[in-house]
Amino acid sequence: MQQQKRQPELVEGNLPVFVFPTELIFYADDQSTHKQVLTLYNPYEFALKFKVLCTTPNKYVVVDAAGAVKPQCCVDIVIRHRDVRACHYGVIDKFRLQVSEQSQRKALGRKEVIATLLPTSKEQQQKEEEEKRIKEHLAESVFFEQALCQPENRIASSGPSLLTVFLGIVCIAALMLPTLGEVDSLVPLYLHLSVNQKLVAAYVLGLLTMVILRP
Repeated sequence: MQQQKRQPELVEGNLPVFVFPTELIFYADDQSTHKQVLTLYNPYEFALKFKVLCTTPNKYVVVDAAGAVKPQCCVDIVIRHRDVRACHYGVIDKFRLQVSEQSQRKALGRKEVIATLLPTSKEQQQKEEEEKRIKEHLAESVFFEQALCQPENRIASSGPSLLTVFLGIVCIAALMLPTLGEVDSLVPLYLHLSVNQKLVAAYVLGLLTMVILRP
């Protein structure tokens, strides 16, 4: 059973490596950031050995650059920046964590972590605030574009229903009919409406007009 569990993970380079964080940012004006910690997790049911490599090893000190992680455990790797100079500002360095099974030499998996030295933490904050303002501006632009398009879509896709139009015509016809008491009208007497009936027709016609003209 143990051999069946490990067999898929013994393929060289295919084993996922879990490291946090995946980016290290050092600030020249903040000495507390000159030492950072990488945490390597081992969620597997067998122990792993690891090794930390770097593209510019002369700029960093890696405490415990090689070691082992027990099954379903984690280990902290301390990295110190020892060459904080202006010529290194903005330069991206890379750390590579290679893991393998304790009884094997070949690397089962690897993970790269980038490291950058910035002159000040305020500069990073300003950059993040600028990015936030840009995102907010874009969100507002999209909102206004949608708000402008919605009335056009409503006008193009909707209109008064046939029932609304029919009721409007009936109300208009009712208002045009003669009122009870008129004797000189050619309209039959049974089509004469009272004042109250015409008031109701006028009220309904007003409501229908509001529904039709509503944006």
